Amino acid sequence: MSQPAGSYALALHGGAGAVAGKDYTETEKHLYALATACRERLVQGEKALDVVEYAVNELETCGLYVAGRGSAPNSAGHVELDASIMDGATRDAGAVAALQDFVSPINVARGVMEKTPHVMLAGTGAVAFARKAGFEEVSNPADYYTLPVGVTKEDIGGIAHGTVGAVVLDQSGGLAAATSTGGTFGKLHGRIGDTPLIGPGTWADDNIAVSCTGIGEHIIRAGGASSVAFRYKSGIPLQEAVQELLDEIKRLGGDAGIIAVTREGEIAMPYNSEGMKRASASSDTELAVATFAQE
Repeated sequence: MSQPAGSYALALHGGAGAVAGKDYTETEKHLYALATACRERLVQGEKALDVVEYAVNELETCGLYVAGRGSAPNSAGHVELDASIMDGATRDAGAVAALQDFVSPINVARGVMEKTPHVMLAGTGAVAFARKAGFEEVSNPADYYTLPVGVTKEDIGGIAHGTVGAVVLDQSGGLAAATSTGGTFGKLHGRIGDTPLIGPGTWADDNIAVSCTGIGEHIIRAGGASSVAFRYKSGIPLQEAVQELLDEIKRLGGDAGIIAVTREGEIAMPYNSEGMKRASASSDTELAVATFAQE
């Protein structure tokens, strides 16, 4: 079954690290405004790949989430950023890992996809590429990075986490996904989780687009985003396919959240953590924003 002509769907997440009892009003307002802007772009005919890049760039640069500006230093005192993007129609993909001091890792990830023969660049190689390609650098790292909503200085010493992501179906039937993170707080220098990995963290094909958030080590071991796609392609309904991944992550001792959209415009946004900052909209449904389970 294909989507009705002119239909679209989108889902955004600001991470599955939301903690019960904390106030996320600011992020919910931001997600509402961002989802509204993304919906308007889709109505105007913008392609899925451009919309997911736009959305994740906005999530990175606002400083409200654990990605881009809202990231914290690792155990060596460096902010290392990961991001990935994938075009479902072509399976083209790009990613960066352990990238230091660039304003928008997702922009650099798309640059890797379009300007190199590679899928991922990491560390100093990613920095060299981004600098040569002219991507915007953080001019004063000491003043640029900030604590995101719901995070305190005490959290940085523990394994708190957060990620941002977007999945989109455009009016032409194109699907795309993008994900970005600053990683777990207090991570070891050089640690890379699921976010920049095409398959575990981000996946898009001509049937589905998926972005994951949570403890990356467990997501990788459970198969991650592409395992949802394989389940869905085999005939398992979307909601069941995403729940099976969450159940496997939980069995391994982790927590996570998933956003997914299919070529039919169906949306899934489950999580097994305390909360996940999220928003969705489609040509058939109203825009919705939430952080915790809705009554």
